[in-house]
Amino acid sequence: MTFLGWLLLAAAALGAAGLALWLTRTTTAAFRARLRRSARKTLRDFQARIARFKLVSRRAIHDDLILDPVVVAAMREHRHAHQFTELEVRVRVEQYIDEILPFFNVLSYYRLGYNLAKLTLNLLYKVTVDYQDEASLERIPRKDVVVYLMNHRSNVDYVVVAYVLARGVALSYAVGEWARIWPLETIFKSFGSYFVRRRYREPLYHAVLERYVQLVTRHGVTQGLFPEGGLSRDGKFRPAKIGLLDYIAGTLREEGFDRDIWFVPVALNYDRTLEDRVLIQECLDPELRLSRPRQFWSVVQYVGLNTARLLTGRLKRYGRAAVNFGTPTSLKAWLAAQATDVLRLPREERLPHIQRLADDVMDGVRAVVPVTAVALASAALLSFERHVIPLGDLLERMREIRDQLLELNAKVVRADRDIAETWRRARRMFRMRRIVLVTGASVAVMPRQRPLLEYYANSIAHLLPDRGEATHRMTPADDRDVSLHRLREPKGRS
Repeated sequence: MTFLGWLLLAAAALGAAGLALWLTRTTTAAFRARLRRSARKTLRDFQARIARFKLVSRRAIHDDLILDPVVVAAMREHRHAHQFTELEVRVRVEQYIDEILPFFNVLSYYRLGYNLAKLTLNLLYKVTVDYQDEASLERIPRKDVVVYLMNHRSNVDYVVVAYVLARGVALSYAVGEWARIWPLETIFKSFGSYFVRRRYREPLYHAVLERYVQLVTRHGVTQGLFPEGGLSRDGKFRPAKIGLLDYIAGTLREEGFDRDIWFVPVALNYDRTLEDRVLIQECLDPELRLSRPRQFWSVVQYVGLNTARLLTGRLKRYGRAAVNFGTPTSLKAWLAAQATDVLRLPREERLPHIQRLADDVMDGVRAVVPVTAVALASAALLSFERHVIPLGDLLERMREIRDQLLELNAKVVRADRDIAETWRRARRMFRMRRIVLVTGASVAVMPRQRPLLEYYANSIAHLLPDRGEATHRMTPADDRDVSLHRLREPKGRS
């Protein structure tokens, strides 16, 4: 081939490459523009409030954290304490930041997450929402920061609360390391959630986490926290942990931060918790805790089984998933009511005050726990302390407990319903779980299923102090069955 031929061939190749590059850029730009239009339309449809900071690039947040004076000081201390090089400490901090930071995506949250949540929840539950003081929630200034504090009954809690609040706000959850597996990690991060290592005590890690939490709080990101730190194994409330709460409260020390922070109590309860048998098994014997592979396989089996039931028309709802919102607490007002300047105290002296704050908010959560049909019926069944109960006596006891709860201003789901209808709905769930046997005018509790009744009765036992002990006490006949030991929360478990 002549020189001219080679020259023409090179020119043609360059032209083709340029055309391909132009087409790629044009297509990419058009695709991105379409995504932006779709995202704007989604926000208009949902009328959602999203802090602009959630749309900031991860690189910008990364740079803010890596240059933060508190993080820099922690890196210096860590380097001197462990004789590491500056590069080694920098690499470790980079790993922590990459692990914590989310990459929020509007379409992922609202188009994928919301529709998947809507489909799943409507297949499994009838979702009920109630408010203790809706007017107080509406009076929270739009410029202030809102943090939702919730009890932790099920891993479905994340889905339920996000679904209920989707038309008002996009939540950023603090998620434990249990979800740091593919594809859950990618999904949660695309929903704006950040990851937290629980029981990890390294000061350098906590300096990075603290500054990130304060960064998102300072920029008005709405967060969702589970102060209990893990699922309840016995159905009771667990003591509140205060690490993240202390970080959030510390934002008020920032110069130029003039907003208030509002803690909103959110209480959840279910007619059926998906993980109840696994949680009870761990409670009775912590050594029976399933390994990660077995947990994954059990989830696969559960999804496969229920998919088959759905396709064959045999899938039945699990009753109610109830969410109640309590009266919000203003952090500034709470701090002003204290005898000392809490936030200026050293950490060791400050934490007991933050613990009182957490306990106060969790008391608000306990006060508005929804009383579902299954919880009410379980408390009534256990109050007799025998296996066979006349149906008439059971209905009368359920009525007594319901009336007592209403006098205490408890949130009874569908309290206007006839007590016989409430029992029918609870009985439907009991029959699905093979917990009780109804024969004529009597109800028999299946002995080996008693821990399940305890689990659901424990969710409202704190609302009935005069019946609390009876709810948990076992009969002598039960004590002879190893499977019926009283549920106790295993020490050291989350």
